[in-house]
Amino acid sequence: MDKVKILLVEDDPNLGFVVKDNLSDKGYEVTHCINGLEAERVIYKEKFDIYLLDVMMPKKDGFTLAQELREKKDDTPIIFLTAREMQEDKLKGFSVGGDDYITKPFNFDELTMRIEAILKRTKSATPEQKEFNIGKYILKVDELKLINGDEVSSLTKKEAALLEFLVKHINQPVKREDMLVKIWKDDSYFAGRSMDVYITKLRKYLKDDSNIEIQNVHGVGFKLIDNKL
Repeated sequence: MDKVKILLVEDDPNLGFVVKDNLSDKGYEVTHCINGLEAERVIYKEKFDIYLLDVMMPKKDGFTLAQELREKKDDTPIIFLTAREMQEDKLKGFSVGGDDYITKPFNFDELTMRIEAILKRTKSATPEQKEFNIGKYILKVDELKLINGDEVSSLTKKEAALLEFLVKHINQPVKREDMLVKIWKDDSYFAGRSMDVYITKLRKYLKDDSNIEIQNVHGVGFKLIDNKL
């Protein structure tokens, strides 16, 4: 099996060396660039499985690079690496197309787990996949439909996006804030109350299959359960 290819874009040479060394020891093939412009040249020539982008860099910062990659229809997963913990930075990271966000200093085992989780998710549910089986239901995201035999429920965009997010993490707890940031682009109290209303609606759509359930996970968020998996 080919090695997972990672592009690490980090302007701190010492940290870049340490991250590359640790990830290489875990079996990844890592290319290290020191700024966004250098990364662009490398991406033009080579295909990667995931990008690790520092946010604060000279010449071109990580947010700008990510936004430009998404505008070019590059859907390679992105994890932002940053020393900044401000909530608006996290929101901006997701809004420009980031898949995850880890704050320095970080634990390398945690970074590895985040990389593996994203790669597993993107391989099992590629961006082109917009139809999912959920028990006796079929979710058609682009058509905004939830089908149960001859019964078809029309969904709003947020309902479809929320159910898609849950089914991509089937039988796994999902954090409230991650769902809010990804779908609402806002993790305020009022956005949270809005999401709770949508969760209630989704439960009603799914009530005909006793094996399917959206559970509350105390202190975390929600979990879409399929008892047959």
